[in-house]
Amino acid sequence: MGMVLIGRRLSNDELQAVLDGPARVAALLYGDLDDDDAEMPEPELDLDKSWHGIHYLLTGTAWTMGQAAADAAILGGDEVGEDNGYGPARLLRPATVRMVATALDALSVETLRARFDPDAMAAADIYPNIWAGGADEFDNYLAPYFTQLRQFYGAAAASGQAVLLAIT
Repeated sequence: MGMVLIGRRLSNDELQAVLDGPARVAALLYGDLDDDDAEMPEPELDLDKSWHGIHYLLTGTAWTMGQAAADAAILGGDEVGEDNGYGPARLLRPATVRMVATALDALSVETLRARFDPDAMAAADIYPNIWAGGADEFDNYLAPYFTQLRQFYGAAAASGQAVLLAIT
């Protein structure tokens, strides 16, 4: 399956539950893992493996974040809960969500397309290392997921919600 990024918008009550007891993170992201009959909840955001490519296009780096609000969209927030194999989940509070949403809304797909450099992404070892396909990889893979990311943050910001992200 590989490393995929999922996200969930949190109501005020869910945010408080996470702040009160980080053990609640797993249940919010994955459902009741102790109940074999329980279905895993559908994530509200599923960037598949595009997350690292989008992070690179937003930040110009493989793993670090700059000072721009959009830089926090993928790897931002505070670590919360247990390590899920690829690190703990990350929590972005409502004020940060609003800043990220505003910054993402100001970025167009064309702006990211101009930043797309398959050779640089391959050299930086940007997961999942599929960038040799060039513009097709951007248009058919990264651009639709970027649009989904913008919509996710926009909806969360409009509702005053926090965001919980995890790489699984």
